[in-house]
Order: sequence, then structure tokens, then C-alpha cells
Amino acid sequence: MFKKSSNPYYHILYWIFVIFILTLFFGRSWGNNIASFFFVSMLLPITLGTSYFFNYVLVSLFYLKKSYWRFGLYSFYLMVVSLYLQSIVIMFAFIYLGNFNYQNLPPNASDTLLLAVVMYLLVFLGSFLLMTRQIKERENLIQKLLIDQEKNKVASLQLRSNRKTIQIPYNSIIFIESMADYIKVHTIADTVTSKEKISKLAERLPEQFMRIHRSFIVNKSRIKEVSYNELTVDNVTLNIGRSYQKTVREELKDN
Repeated sequence: MFKKSSNPYYHILYWIFVIFILTLFFGRSWGNNIASFFFVSMLLPITLGTSYFFNYVLVSLFYLKKSYWRFGLYSFYLMVVSLYLQSIVIMFAFIYLGNFNYQNLPPNASDTLLLAVVMYLLVFLGSFLLMTRQIKERENLIQKLLIDQEKNKVASLQLRSNRKTIQIPYNSIIFIESMADYIKVHTIADTVTSKEKISKLAERLPEQFMRIHRSFIVNKSRIKEVSYNELTVDNVTLNIGRSYQKTVREELKDN
């Protein structure tokens, strides 16, 4: 409810599961899974629209903002519209599945109350699953922010160089370069070498830094120019690794 899930496959798999369950539910009652599948397919757009309007409009705009009376009022309107659209589905079912004979329709197909109950069970189930997933995503984001906050408390990078422990202020770092079994930290004043893996170092750095290549980490505040596969920090131009290009574009877009 806080934001749309970043993974569309979650939604696709959920609605495939819904179609499967409803087809079995009505098909077993009717004794005809094919007719059940077509009926569920006709009903599905209403269920989809109701679910997403409820979750992403009513919950976001009213419930989360504690405007409960508006949330209740518009939820009632949504239910009325949904039931009206359901009645249209039943009419089409009457035409195409019942051959214009109401008696040919299976009993569940004409039970509007049952269809409404099934629809809103799906809406609330989807809402619960979505909220659970987004709460988990939010907790992960909070945890990441706390970790970054801890990193930023230490305003300098601590390294072992020439058998001594040194502190390098983050703001003085231009970029970090991996040289197989050691790294070079290029700063405004000089270059510091240290026996450390760049992948381990990346975990210790705050969000001020961004990995753009297997061999390079740059200080985002020092970036001057960016092209599709190159990036300039101060007066140095570095290649952007092919596997990092999408991530680099997204990070720089957010900034």
C-alpha cells in the first residue's frame, strides 16, 4: 500500500493463481471447466479493476491518511459499481453460455451475492498479500537506510596502507580502482594503495559512492559528465561496465 510492488511477476503469478482456483471452484460446481474458464475470464477484469482501485487509490488516498469516512463511502460506491458490472457479466453469460435460456445457466453463475463475496475475498486477500510484501520491502529499505546512516557517521574511509592504518575523508576521494590483488584510492591530494578487495570495500562505503565497473568505484559528488558507456570524475574518464550500465543510469536518474 505504500507503493506499487517493484516486481510485476508477483502480480502476474497471483492472478494466474486466482484464475486457476476460480475455474476449479465454478467448474466443479457446474461440471464444465471450459465454460467455467470463460466465465471467470469475463469476470476477471472487474475483479482486477476493483482490486487495484481499492489498493492503490482508496487505501493510499484515504485509509493511510486516516480519512476513514471517505474510505468507507468510496468503498461502498466501488462495491455498487462492481455489482452493477457483475450483473452485465451475468447478462453476457446468459447470452453466450446459457443460449438465451436463464435455466441453462449453472446456479452459481446467477448468484450475484456469491459472486460479490468471491470477488471481495479476492480483493482483500490480494490487499493482505500486497501489504505483507510491501511491509517487508519497507523494512528492508529502513534497514538499508540505517546501515547507510551508520556508514555516514564515520566520515572517512579507514584502510591499511604501508603497514599503517590511515583515515581518508570521503569527500576527498575521487574514485577507487581495483588492481587485481590490491586497490588504489585516488584522492584530491594523492593516491593510496591497500591490500583489499574492491567488492569488500564497496560494502563499507556509503551511498555517496557507486560501483560502475568491476574495477571502479566513483564518488558521485565528483561526477562531471556521463555518457552511455563512459563517466568522467574530475578530469578522469572511466569506462562503465556493461553489466553496470542500467544500475548507473537508474542511480544517477534518482539523484
